[in-house]
Amino acid sequence: MKKIILVLSAVLLSAVVFAQTDFSGNWALNTSKSKLGERSFAPKSAVIVQTKADISIETKSEFQGQERVRTNKYTLDGKECTNKGFRDMDVKSTAVWSADKKVLTVTSKISMDNGDMTTKAVYKMDGANLVIESSSSSPMGDRSETQVFDKK
Repeated sequence: MKKIILVLSAVLLSAVVFAQTDFSGNWALNTSKSKLGERSFAPKSAVIVQTKADISIETKSEFQGQERVRTNKYTLDGKECTNKGFRDMDVKSTAVWSADKKVLTVTSKISMDNGDMTTKAVYKMDGANLVIESSSSSPMGDRSETQVFDKK
């Protein structure tokens, strides 16, 4: 009986330890906690719906006085996905979990006329806040910023 209890305890503990973070929710950008670039493209809000197999991220931002809504969907198995980006360009991305399933890294590549742009967005939780550390590299230079979101 003790062996059965020990085995069940080990199984339950490993399920808790290796459970992936769920980023689902309605999120609002907290500019006072964020470290944004001079010309940041950080969304004002995000709605994330996550299942075991994929994650869908709808963002709302403002560009030249107009609200922009973009939805990207990624599989959580590390396979490449294609979404539409600015001016309907194809954005090829992979989403990969850290070993402890607490951090999700989405790496994307966009082929442009003047060269490729590579972006990386690292999603993690800091207490009740969603933190996205984003960076990009292109022929126009490198950029990075930290976006902090509060749950609505």
